[in-house]
Amino acid sequence: MAQAGIIGDGHGWSTSRLVYGPAGLKHNRRRGNPRRLSAAQQAELARIVETGPDPAVDGVVRWRRVELQRVIEERFGVAYHEHTIGKLLTALGFSHISARPRHPTEDGEVIQALKKLPPNARCPPRGRDAQEEDRDLVPDAMRTDTG
Repeated sequence: MAQAGIIGDGHGWSTSRLVYGPAGLKHNRRRGNPRRLSAAQQAELARIVETGPDPAVDGVVRWRRVELQRVIEERFGVAYHEHTIGKLLTALGFSHISARPRHPTEDGEVIQALKKLPPNARCPPRGRDAQEEDRDLVPDAMRTDTG
């Protein structure tokens, strides 16, 4: 290691080259921290997410990362940050999908009947066409042709 001080400060490629030889210059990709849940626990988490929450037991109607964070800590004893829950779900093959909101008193039959109408019967014309349709360039009192 004494030679490392001659070439550089000992924190770069020169130290790796001197200590490990030419193989020390090869880029060693960092793998990151290992998962804190085992494969069996990840499979159980996937099953929990797939089946969805039970409103009577879990107190929610859909899973959010905060609720899954609580469930993971209660069942597996592992504390994750909320953002890490999203990464974990992505690694398990889940993606964020939210359903289109619906009004509680929405009537599906009325909506289907509205979809079957021709486009111009759904709503009155808007914009420039609507303005010109009602526009009369010559007042009735000034018209000479009454035909």
